[in-house]
Amino acid sequence: MDAPSHAPLVTDPVTIFLIVLVIILAAPLIFNKLKIPHIIGMIVAGMLVGPYGFNVVANDSSFAVFGQVGLLYLMFLAGLEIDMYHLRLNLRKGLLFGLMTFAVPLTMGIFTSHWLMKLGWITSGLLGAMYASHTLLAYPVAARYGITKTQPVLISVVGTIFAVTGSLLTLAVSVNIYNDGSFEFSKLLWLVFKIILWGAAVIWLYPKITRYFFRLYHDKVTQYVYVLAMVFLASWSAKEIGLEAVLGAFVSGLVFNRFVPSASSLMASIEFVGNALFIPYFLIGVGMIINLGVVMNSNTLMVTGIMLAVAIIGKLLPALIGGKFSGMGGSGAAILFGLTTAHTAVALAVVTIGYNLGLLDATVLNATMLVILVTCAIAPMVTAAAAPKLKLRIINVQEIKNKDIEVSNVLIPVANPQTSRPLLELAILMRKINEDGLAESNLFALHVRTESTNRARNQSNIALESALKIAATANAKLNTLERFDMNITSGVLAAMEERDVNQVILGLHRRQTFIDSYFGNKLEQLLKSTNKMVMISRNFIPFNTLLRVIVWVPAAAQYETGFAAWVGNIGRLANQLGCRVIFCCRFDCQKSISGVLRHEGLKIRHEFRSVASDDEFILLSGHVNYDDLFVVVGARPNSVSYSSSMVETPAFLQRHFGNNNLLMIYPEQFGDESKAMSFADPLASDIVSTTPPWMLKARAFWKNLRRFRRPFSNSSHYNPFDL
Repeated sequence: MDAPSHAPLVTDPVTIFLIVLVIILAAPLIFNKLKIPHIIGMIVAGMLVGPYGFNVVANDSSFAVFGQVGLLYLMFLAGLEIDMYHLRLNLRKGLLFGLMTFAVPLTMGIFTSHWLMKLGWITSGLLGAMYASHTLLAYPVAARYGITKTQPVLISVVGTIFAVTGSLLTLAVSVNIYNDGSFEFSKLLWLVFKIILWGAAVIWLYPKITRYFFRLYHDKVTQYVYVLAMVFLASWSAKEIGLEAVLGAFVSGLVFNRFVPSASSLMASIEFVGNALFIPYFLIGVGMIINLGVVMNSNTLMVTGIMLAVAIIGKLLPALIGGKFSGMGGSGAAILFGLTTAHTAVALAVVTIGYNLGLLDATVLNATMLVILVTCAIAPMVTAAAAPKLKLRIINVQEIKNKDIEVSNVLIPVANPQTSRPLLELAILMRKINEDGLAESNLFALHVRTESTNRARNQSNIALESALKIAATANAKLNTLERFDMNITSGVLAAMEERDVNQVILGLHRRQTFIDSYFGNKLEQLLKSTNKMVMISRNFIPFNTLLRVIVWVPAAAQYETGFAAWVGNIGRLANQLGCRVIFCCRFDCQKSISGVLRHEGLKIRHEFRSVASDDEFILLSGHVNYDDLFVVVGARPNSVSYSSSMVETPAFLQRHFGNNNLLMIYPEQFGDESKAMSFADPLASDIVSTTPPWMLKARAFWKNLRRFRRPFSNSSHYNPFDL
């Protein structure tokens, strides 16, 4: 595979980068009109401008660096976008498919190389490792169609881990035999030991360091740079112990999976940079190393035919078998084949090592380049052809499940940028997303001003602009509202009525004085004046560093109107965060919760702790940790799930859960609402009242004093919560 003798046409770095940007921009536009995956367009463009095409630009160190970064970025994204819950559910099937997609091409490659191509057993073992490996080159196609959480894609991912690891071990054994003249089992054991030690270090240390870093630094740029640095640290360390860097990037993606929710602004930044720059650079670089001139050589053509047959059949047979036995049908089998048939990274590493050692000649090296070209063209085409069929099946099933689910309108009152960020993040994490990736929840940010001055208008504009920036970083659509009203509560109620809002998310009131109530007068009045769902949040740490969500559910909560809505919110929150949910509720409520999660397709890690009475609420204080989210489901007076003990809930939250992350939920309930505030009927302390201020303070002081003096009735038995 000889390079051209003359110099490339373009050597200026600025011009080279401009050409690359034009390719990244034009290739998707042109090839999408031709109904061809744009991935192929990137590779073809690299062939045309590369040294074996028109030699416009050289395949220099810049393409080597950015191409390697793009490959690692691709594998990192593949691990980052996986639904870990569904991955665990499909782990057994994935390992079985991984064994097949590794063993079948390995066996075929060894025997065809030895008998048909007349190569030695060591060289045949190297080529077998090349056939057995593959790269998730078509994964962006699956991501574009929104099928990354389906069973075929998850099984393909598990199979990739198994096949790549097995191929690298086979490569190490073959090189070991060649260098030493015999097989040394001790060296293989040493390599396996290093792999286990490296994997344990990444899986155990990375979460602890990341959780500490994310709590300390909230800036998205700093977090992005940190994530990228840790990915390349894992890749470098994997290469140092004898593995491929792609495996380190993929494992780090799996570890970062729960710290980077798919609806977060950090995830949006990671996907944007990778898809806009690094991954296209990698695809263009793959095209630049392919030399079509080798086809003119008849000997190379014969070798290429043998290698192509082994590479395609070796991956097609496991895909057909896996699709048949897993019940995924023809489209599922096609997805398996499309995702596992592309050979790039490990294939290049194997043949390069064999060529440098003198085990492989230039003919096999050139034939491998053609195998890379053909398989890289087949993989996205097959995946793009099968993905719509699989997507259509998912949509049909989803429409049957969710045909009676109505769109929710969520209102987030924002006062200043510092306190509004966690509220907006919570709303974004809880919003409904359909199978097409579109939001089914309308988000409204509201700022109510009680003054008509320019200063008040400027504060309102700053608060709403900040909310828009926060939502934009997470690719979430946010509608902004500004109201002028006599007080905050009446403004919120008016906005709810105008926009048909059924959910409100607010921050927890901060007590100003001792006689001030736990929720504050505004929030208490809002709860009295509306029957819609109200969620009150207080978080000391970022949501993506939470370990568990612990939910306290009162008796008869399943009979309330908004039961399904709040269970769905908690399920979507846990699904985004990838954490475990513990529902502390009565036995009769457990089936209802499971039914809602099943109906909305929320397959999350959850478990139940049975409680006998409301007295056991106090026992949770010793089991809710600093990195847990404690969710308390409340009820308004005269509702089905309301009990007299709920009067003491605010006082006990303040006394026993003052340092915990808290989410108080008042579900939507039937009943008579209080009249809206007006001049004639002042219902909040921020409206001029006919009652003297000293009398209002005295009443509030006496009310709070009675709450603190009244003890919480203890349970007759101790039921520890093993959380």
